[in-house]
Amino acid sequence: MKPTEILSAEHRVIERVLGCLDKIADDAQNAGRLDERNARDAIDFLRNFADRCHHGKEENNLFPALEAQGFPRDGGPVGVMLHEHDEGRGHIRAMDEAVVQASAGQPEAVRRFVEHARSYTDLLRQHIQKEDNILFVLADRVLSAADQQELLAQFEHVETEHMGQGTHEKYLALANRLTERYGTTLTAAPACVRCCGH
Repeated sequence: MKPTEILSAEHRVIERVLGCLDKIADDAQNAGRLDERNARDAIDFLRNFADRCHHGKEENNLFPALEAQGFPRDGGPVGVMLHEHDEGRGHIRAMDEAVVQASAGQPEAVRRFVEHARSYTDLLRQHIQKEDNILFVLADRVLSAADQQELLAQFEHVETEHMGQGTHEKYLALANRLTERYGTTLTAAPACVRCCGH
């Protein structure tokens, strides 16, 4: 399995949770109140699985490997991806703050949550398409077999050492719980080496 295939499989899990976030935002707008538990769970997944783990693999492993092949970190596809990662983090922080404010009874917090949730899902869906259809295709062309084996080892290190044993499985279970709650299965649960299922 190629590193880009692992990252693409993770995208499928992230897309399922984005569908859940859409429904959480729709429900909040329609009801005028936020389902705080599910909103917190979605934020937890997006902050830790989508950003810390998945984007971490890209920023700390894949992108440096591409830089070594001549891809600039500033500008070009890598620069665009980094900018969008940062933009997504801003939306996650804003959603988290809105949940805290909504739990304190601030009425405008629900509107802010909905606004940032929708901006985040739009951003991430477009971001995923760019990575799957452009960046990962380029990576597969320029990275040697040795480069790819090194990336696979680095990804495994992220899973076991940086994230910690069992963390990946915890977030897959959380994604499954949200998916079952909101009925947002967009694709079959991915089966790939370690990173996205078993």
